[in-house]
Amino acid sequence: MSKKRAASPRRTDDLPAPADRRRFRTSLLAWYGRHGRDLPWRRTDDPYHVLVSEIMLQQTQVDRVLPKYDEWLQRYPSLSALARAPEEQVVKAWYPLGYNIRPRRLHAIAREAVASYGGELPSDEATLRSFKGIGAYTAGAIRSFAFRQRAAIVDTNVARVLFRVFVGTGDPKRHAVKQRLWRISEALVPRRHVFDFNQALMDFGAMVCVARKPRCLVCPLSRICRAYPFDADGQ
Repeated sequence: MSKKRAASPRRTDDLPAPADRRRFRTSLLAWYGRHGRDLPWRRTDDPYHVLVSEIMLQQTQVDRVLPKYDEWLQRYPSLSALARAPEEQVVKAWYPLGYNIRPRRLHAIAREAVASYGGELPSDEATLRSFKGIGAYTAGAIRSFAFRQRAAIVDTNVARVLFRVFVGTGDPKRHAVKQRLWRISEALVPRRHVFDFNQALMDFGAMVCVARKPRCLVCPLSRICRAYPFDADGQ
């Protein structure tokens, strides 16, 4: 069995050492350049399109979202078009994605955007998070993917990657750990290539650092990973 790399000294602020941050960014972006998925919502900077994709991808696999994403945007090409539609029609159009609270929230966001923001999504975090249905992750996704702002994201895949690489032990579901993962994500966001970096984080968690049987032997981050070699009975 491979020997585990000696962990970098623990920082008093519980953030990765600067050298590990640089290695992480460089390795992840290089991996993404070779293996990143070509998805339709990555070919747009329209905030509404980004919002639709993020809401659809909540608790739903990419292959199920792909056909519905295009169909939805043909039916409701803008926030204004969505806001004009009756709610029950919107829910029916969502089928078969399920979790019907999601189309209701999306519809409510569209109506609020039309009523208060001229049919557009705002770009600042505080205003985005004032919409019911837009939390910290979705606000970060809209800001980084649509507005190209330096914003952190932490979804299920991202949390798993950051926990394994930079924490390694403990309970990732504890509130204090979740808060630490957000701080780590914020510290890692680069000044440039934010779009690619955040997309890479999500792809890496979905394709390499998966929940069960992660592909540690081909992982470009194993040299700085606190959980490597991965224990299948652990986190």
